[in-house]
Amino acid sequence: MTEARLGQRAARGAVVTLAAQGARMLVQLASVVLLARLLAPHEYGLVAMVLAVVGVGEIFRDFGLSSAAIQTPVLTTAQRTSLFWINMAIGVALALLLVAVAPLIAAFYGEPQLVDIARALAPVFVANGLATQYRASLVRDLRFRALAAVDITSAALGLVTALAAAVAGTGVGALVLQQLAQALCLLVGLVAAGRWLPGLPRRGTSVRDLLGFGGNLVGSQLVGYLANNIDTVVIGVRLGAGPLGIYSRAFQLLMTPLNQVRSPLTSVALPVLSRLVDDSARFERFIGLGQRALGYTLVAGLALVAAAAEPLTLVLLGRPWLEAAGILRLLAIAGVFQTLAFVGYWVYLARGLTRTLLHYSMASACIRIACVLVGSQWGLLGVAVGYTVAPAISWPLSLWWLSRQSGLPVAPLYAGAGRILACAASAGALAWGVAQAAAPLGSIAQLVAATLALGAGYGILALLPPIRRDLAGVLSLVTLLRARAAV
Repeated sequence: MTEARLGQRAARGAVVTLAAQGARMLVQLASVVLLARLLAPHEYGLVAMVLAVVGVGEIFRDFGLSSAAIQTPVLTTAQRTSLFWINMAIGVALALLLVAVAPLIAAFYGEPQLVDIARALAPVFVANGLATQYRASLVRDLRFRALAAVDITSAALGLVTALAAAVAGTGVGALVLQQLAQALCLLVGLVAAGRWLPGLPRRGTSVRDLLGFGGNLVGSQLVGYLANNIDTVVIGVRLGAGPLGIYSRAFQLLMTPLNQVRSPLTSVALPVLSRLVDDSARFERFIGLGQRALGYTLVAGLALVAAAAEPLTLVLLGRPWLEAAGILRLLAIAGVFQTLAFVGYWVYLARGLTRTLLHYSMASACIRIACVLVGSQWGLLGVAVGYTVAPAISWPLSLWWLSRQSGLPVAPLYAGAGRILACAASAGALAWGVAQAAAPLGSIAQLVAATLALGAGYGILALLPPIRRDLAGVLSLVTLLRARAAV
């Protein structure tokens, strides 16, 4: 594929992916807002307990083979078929394992209801196992439009199913049905869009290198997942389902949409970076531009969430969930540092440094686990503080480690991150002050005032030459994406 053609397809993929994730975030937001008014925190907490365990299984179910299939320069039909059967077999095995260990999960949390919930969610492993290589094929072929349509449709169908079940009075069953409906719809849609049917696996087909890539990646993903979910486990064990429900709603309101933007952008960036890995200058420019694009969009949005956490919680969840506001603010700050470090993940994958990524992930996990365990001594808010402090410590270390292992110059990334943080802190502080002043006018007025203040803050900061150059680069990228997407 020529460079111009690759640029056009990557640009189209970026535009389609961002638009699709905007739609998915709207569906996710609707799910949080509507279901929070129909279900109790305790019911959310019960499902969150099981999903923390299911998430670990999902990492093993994928086994890093989707990224391996995307990253490898050449993937034969026989190799893709072999990977399909491997993912399917892992999915079936995990489903059976979840059915068997359901009583142990219930005993661990002290919640007998978890037995039925865990067993009801077991088919999700099978559906996702069957879908893994179909999704990988769509990403590898840069067919982001088809992938976006499937993702949005499945999320919407899951929400409709949950709403119908909640109105019918099924309680926690509504959340279980949401997961099942979404997984099934996703599988059907990906198979329909994939345009291929796997045959029987062939002897002599070598997938050793792909399994090696995936094995190292799954190790780092597992370590990262355990670190990211230590807060859920600690709250569930120490504080119970009710507080976990409150925490999970704040997490769902912020971190899930954030991940729905960041993760698919990896699907756009990885195929391009994998083709630029031998061109150091262009590779470094792409990484720098990616950091600034994330910093002046996602980080700016997170600054607004941190500044207007109380009115945002009241508008979206209602007064019974107001306790989640402080948690939401802290998670937004954590999201800022996670986003700044995210481009490093692209570098590790594009250059095949999954073993190095595993080593860093283990160190980062230790930091997060320690911070959360210490914070849990002060209850629910203490856990959120620990979750926030951890990425603030590990983010600068991540760039240092990346420079040592990949040779990527990180001084420009440190400088760019410094400007991004300064803008977010300054504009966010202005937005917070304006929101507090507008409190007598009501929650909606506070949100509007905070948004306008944040925009004004960034507008003032754009008068500074370094910030103006950063923003000009982001705007030029947007213009380029629009132009190439239209070709």
